Amino acid sequence: MQPTTGTTLTVRYFAGARAAAGVAEETVPAGPGLDELLRELAGRHGAGLAAVLRIASYLVDGVAWHDRGAPLPAGSTVDVLPPFAGG
Repeated sequence: MQPTTGTTLTVRYFAGARAAAGVAEETVPAGPGLDELLRELAGRHGAGLAAVLRIASYLVDGVAWHDRGAPLPAGSTVDVLPPFAGG
């Protein structure tokens, strides 16, 4: 049984982060700050995702998240955005 939305976070992976994680989206327990969450995700998915997470940007509910130690709000969505190439 999965935890309810109020006690979890949704993590969405884009572009290279999705390829490295092997999933487009997953649900994780709420509570940790971004740095702790990233360690957990790297442990789940391995070195390929860990490398992407080191250079990615993060949105929490559509807003850039810079305080990597602040607890992430329960029920929120964290977007993992690797650098995009283009021109």
